[in-house]
Amino acid sequence: MLELVIAGGWVMVPILLLAVAALGICLERLWTLRRSEVLPAGLGEEVRQWARGRQLDPRHVEVLRANSPLGSLLAAALDVRHRGREQVKERVEDIGRHVVHGLERLLPTLGTIAAVAPLLGLLGTVIGMIEMFFGILEAGVGDANRLAGGIGQALISTAAGLLVAIPALVMHRYFRARVAQYVVDMEREAIALVDAIDEQASSARKTKGPAA
Repeated sequence: MLELVIAGGWVMVPILLLAVAALGICLERLWTLRRSEVLPAGLGEEVRQWARGRQLDPRHVEVLRANSPLGSLLAAALDVRHRGREQVKERVEDIGRHVVHGLERLLPTLGTIAAVAPLLGLLGTVIGMIEMFFGILEAGVGDANRLAGGIGQALISTAAGLLVAIPALVMHRYFRARVAQYVVDMEREAIALVDAIDEQASSARKTKGPAA
């Protein structure tokens, strides 16, 4: 293995660094984008019960905000629950953009690695071929087996670049799809909470009406 790395030339160094970076990003995203961490089970229903109650402890909202990305989104709605429906929706949308940005953290880097790694491999092959042809100009064709071996070594960097790029691209698409599904689920929970807030506000108005 070490002989192959050395044969690939100096381009193998950045390719290996990209491989390490891609592996680190994939492991971090796999851990961070677990469903239990992004959308804890039962959290939406629990928060809707809070919203239907007459009293809501501000400390609960702060704990909710730090709970998860979904909790942050729902806490934003609770912060402005006494305002109109449109203002609540605007606040949820504003916070939602920040939440999505956090979920997509490092994914652009992973996509860049998937795009750059094969180009580095191709560059290594081109440099190797150029060096080989200059050697032919200086010493002649010589042994055909040696020439074939030189071509094989020149292609090592391309193979290495593809070995890094293909898994990186697959994981990049996988994480993007997972984030997109989370966004849809969080939108559903946010809409349900806004409806619960409206229900509570309507109930409160009806209760105050006869007393007035």
